[in-house]
Amino acid sequence: MASHRKSRTPGTRVAGIRTPALATAALTSVALLSQTAEAAPGEDRPSLEEVEKKVGDLYRQAESATEKYNAAKEKTGKQRKRVDTLLDDVAKRTQKLNEARSELGSYAAAQYRTGAGMPDTATFLLAETPQDIFDQRQVLDRMTGRQKAAVDDYVTQQTETMKKRQEATESLRTLTETQGDLKTAKATVQKKLADARELLSKLTAEEKARLAAIEKRKQEEGARKAAELARQQAEQEQAREEAAQQGGGASESSGSTGSTETPPADSSYGTKAEKAIAFARAQIGKPYVWGATGPGSYDCSGLTQAAWKAAGVSLPRTTYDQVNAGTTVPVSQAQPGDLVFFYDDVTHVGIYIGNGMMIHAPKPGTYVREESIYYDGDSAIHSVVRPA
Repeated sequence: MASHRKSRTPGTRVAGIRTPALATAALTSVALLSQTAEAAPGEDRPSLEEVEKKVGDLYRQAESATEKYNAAKEKTGKQRKRVDTLLDDVAKRTQKLNEARSELGSYAAAQYRTGAGMPDTATFLLAETPQDIFDQRQVLDRMTGRQKAAVDDYVTQQTETMKKRQEATESLRTLTETQGDLKTAKATVQKKLADARELLSKLTAEEKARLAAIEKRKQEEGARKAAELARQQAEQEQAREEAAQQGGGASESSGSTGSTETPPADSSYGTKAEKAIAFARAQIGKPYVWGATGPGSYDCSGLTQAAWKAAGVSLPRTTYDQVNAGTTVPVSQAQPGDLVFFYDDVTHVGIYIGNGMMIHAPKPGTYVREESIYYDGDSAIHSVVRPA
């Protein structure tokens, strides 16, 4: 009797276990999906290297916008103080104008009481501008000395009050513009950071691990270059000491660099630099927050400004201004306390602590830390400035 069972499709064995055809198909699908996922980065999504570069670019753009925000915030603060001062001045002058008007009015009232016709002083109270008053020359000629003095005071107060009101109006207009710049810069920073977070959120755990490995390799390379710079600086210092012992003064060459040497900073600079570095070192571990100047968090220029303030030196708020607040020196001759600036648009800064290392507030999501000045490669360094 024939069997009514349907014959099974032969399965495959995996590690000695027979797998049904359905499972085999599923495994094939998984394999295909895996191949598609592996191919996707080159086709439907950027490669890990492209993501790393894009995120780095977004962070630098955010830093650039942060410095613009810092400048706009500082300008807005100064402008607001100017507006407040002008408005206070307007209020005081308006009070004086009212007092002068009251005195002038008393003369007009006296003329009415004596039975005179249109009082001379009333003519000036009806005038809308100082020029209207000066146009009443024939009236001035008929006035007494005290009346003329009252008119002069009234004219002065009216002129100054109108002038201050105009200045206040213009300052308010400027304040509105700077507040607009501040709002735009803030929105730009937030947008760049949001874009960076979105890119990073799309990475798989494996990709994030690989990205961390790339960052670690960059740090190791930076540390190697920092050690090389430390070696060069030690050779320069030894050459200076030998030249001094031989009575030849400071060495005219910079050892292995072959460039003309910048005279070393004096002892007073060293004392100030020690204070600045001590302050910066005490901030290690505090979070980077764009626009922050301490004490709980910092951005890059906020940290360097606060550090040198602790040493009694006033630095401007932004990297764009700090880079011009001192003497530029070669990287090979950087000394502790010097400011190291980065990128062509001068959007990052750290404080040099010696041996090719610096303390800086790197970027959003990180903390104030000690790191090689070559953390982003040789080409990232813009200049070194000695601020005091």
